[in-house]
Amino acid sequence: MVGGGVIQQLLRRKLHSQSVATPVLSWLSSKKANEDAGSAGLRAFALMGAGITGLLSFSTVASADEAEHGLECPNYPWPHEGILSSYDHASIRRGHQVYQQVCASCHSMSLISYRDLVGVAYTEEEAKAMAAEIEVVDGPNDEGEMFTRPGKLSDRLPEPYSNESAARFANGGAYPPDLSLVTKARHNGQNYVFALLTGYRDPPAGISIREGLHYNPYFPGGAIAMPKMLNDEAVEYEDGTPATEAQMGKDVVSFLSWAAEPEMEERKLMGFKWIFLLSLALLQAAYYRRLKWSVLKSRKLVLDVVN
Repeated sequence: MVGGGVIQQLLRRKLHSQSVATPVLSWLSSKKANEDAGSAGLRAFALMGAGITGLLSFSTVASADEAEHGLECPNYPWPHEGILSSYDHASIRRGHQVYQQVCASCHSMSLISYRDLVGVAYTEEEAKAMAAEIEVVDGPNDEGEMFTRPGKLSDRLPEPYSNESAARFANGGAYPPDLSLVTKARHNGQNYVFALLTGYRDPPAGISIREGLHYNPYFPGGAIAMPKMLNDEAVEYEDGTPATEAQMGKDVVSFLSWAAEPEMEERKLMGFKWIFLLSLALLQAAYYRRLKWSVLKSRKLVLDVVN
């Protein structure tokens, strides 16, 4: 009896302790779950904040880069960009006409001679006639004096200003660059020049352009001293091609691309010839290896050992 009473008391105490511990454990577990949910929410909020901050910083950097370097210009399918493609010589001739009538009043091309145009855009007689239209200061003569003479094929294209100071004075302090190598001197040259020539816009709201400058998003800073020069029917092409703004931009860029790299067609042709010769050398090497060297490489030596 005494043993049974002791056992009953022990069981009663154990059940009472379990009944008391159950609410405490449930409270602790619910508290831990709430803390986990709260920490997860904080982590999600922190990640969201970091993402928004990164997006804003990226957009700020992109806007600053656009303002500093200009809007990224699109890529256009130039016909001479292919591996075996050549220049459009009719377009080069029209582009030279655009340069003469629109660009040459401010921009020079000091690395191009009239003889460079022979066989590319003009015949020799046409190039001589164009060169004879200019007056070139030459000398000294036998008396030690300078004199003027008609131009000839070896003369460079005339420069619009005698020096940089005169060029800046005539253009409000801006110095028009030489266009001989402009498509090589600018990043993404051909696309940049075309986008610049055809990309004049009205400034957006909130952007003010000071007097004497013009808004062009493709120019670094967005403000350029050169006004819009290409307008529809600004020139009259000799071959009757409609002189739209885009057509004139394409033609003058073709001319400037040729001026910057006149040896491109010869270089591509030479590369094709070298590929052909190296292909023949490869076939010869394969033939030699198959019929000559493979015999020596695969032979077996039999050694007869005499005891």
